[in-house]
Amino acid sequence: MGHKIGYARVSTTDQDPRLQLDALDAEGCLKIYKDTATGTKAGRPQWARCLDDLRPGDTLVVWKIDRLGRNLRDLIDIVTTLDEHDIGVQSLTNGIVDTTTAHGKLVFGMFALMAEYEAALIRERTQAGLIAARARGRKGGRKPKMTPELINKAQRMYDARQFTMAEIAASCAVTPMTIYRNIQTTKAVPEHP
Repeated sequence: MGHKIGYARVSTTDQDPRLQLDALDAEGCLKIYKDTATGTKAGRPQWARCLDDLRPGDTLVVWKIDRLGRNLRDLIDIVTTLDEHDIGVQSLTNGIVDTTTAHGKLVFGMFALMAEYEAALIRERTQAGLIAARARGRKGGRKPKMTPELINKAQRMYDARQFTMAEIAASCAVTPMTIYRNIQTTKAVPEHP
């Protein structure tokens, strides 16, 4: 049985910052990580620590789903990646997002499909633009953030069990979520003879 781990992102515009923390407390979270957003580009050091702490079977609990991702695509990436690592996501004020239930998974799956459709349209338009640019003799496109060498380095660091996800991400100059997406975090359980 996994644990409930809470994450709160409190902003200066929140009328009652305690509201989130009290709701997470009432939900029985074993630990609660809290970031305070003060500017337009707010860092999230506690979010990196929260990701570090989550294990397969755990549930990440947030007060409101918008506290998790910066936009819909980011949110879907986060929830999907956590789901792949057998970590559920539960939102206390948007009952629509609860990947710990069959209905919640279905609803979230529909969201993810819509976002995937939107991403496919953008990719198509980008591809058409690149083809047109190449026809005019120009190159374009973004290099992937994680090269095979970096993935290998991140995997070795993770397997060493001496570095946090935040430290691994910093050494590869990417976000912890990018590391999560590119490495294997579940080890095969050795069979007893």
